Amino acid sequence: MRFNFAVKLAAVALGLSATIASAGCATAQPAPSVTKPTIVLVHGAFAESSSWNGVIDKLNEQGLTSIAAGNPLRSVAGDADSVRSVVASIDGPVVLVGHSYGGQVISQVQDPKVRGLVYVAAFAPEEGETIGELSGKFPGSTLGDTLDKVPLSDGSTDLYIQPAKFHQQFAADIPEAEAAIDAITQRPLNDRALNGKSGAPNWKTVPSWFVFPDADYNIPVAAHRFMAERAGARATVEIKGASHALTVSQPGAVAKVIVEAATAVG
Repeated sequence: MRFNFAVKLAAVALGLSATIASAGCATAQPAPSVTKPTIVLVHGAFAESSSWNGVIDKLNEQGLTSIAAGNPLRSVAGDADSVRSVVASIDGPVVLVGHSYGGQVISQVQDPKVRGLVYVAAFAPEEGETIGELSGKFPGSTLGDTLDKVPLSDGSTDLYIQPAKFHQQFAADIPEAEAAIDAITQRPLNDRALNGKSGAPNWKTVPSWFVFPDADYNIPVAAHRFMAERAGARATVEIKGASHALTVSQPGAVAKVIVEAATAVG
């Protein structure tokens, strides 16, 4: 009887020790890690993915993963589908960043993974609007007078900025030699994209941030201010003296807004 009683006491003691040890381990567990959002960068008309290079360098310094998506510049619906496919391939939350026409494209990407939107000298149309209508809503755009038109076999037309006018029109605050190269490598905007009507925009439900120049000859600054206010932007940053080529001339300022958005939604 004494032996059995001693065994039982030992078993109880071991059980209590195990419980205490288990409880101690539970309180020592590290806090779960927070998944940083992936930044998807969408260029606009008359540019291409390398226009984000300076911004990407700054995002890398902040430990943020970014993807510069190729924007076909063919049609609003088709271009949005292309970006939507990129978003679908990403695990975890996403912040979409659009420059110029790229803003219209990111506004059409309805996906629960999209937690934030950043508009960089970009269009943020309402349902039924086109970027052509928005750029002409307020005075100041001189883009129309600088365009060359190239008819295509499918009946549509590609639009380019004339190389001799590219520096002044698109990128007045970057070195002339750099602008000359950008003029040669520019991607054309198809007129079907220019005149494509927006569907229901995601900025009505997804938080947005706006950064834009006050010397933009493609999109008048009054239009930028109007769109930011209409979207209920979390923050609006206006850069004095900057051109439409904000991603190239002001990569630090652009990246700062993106980091702010990523921090807020991450």
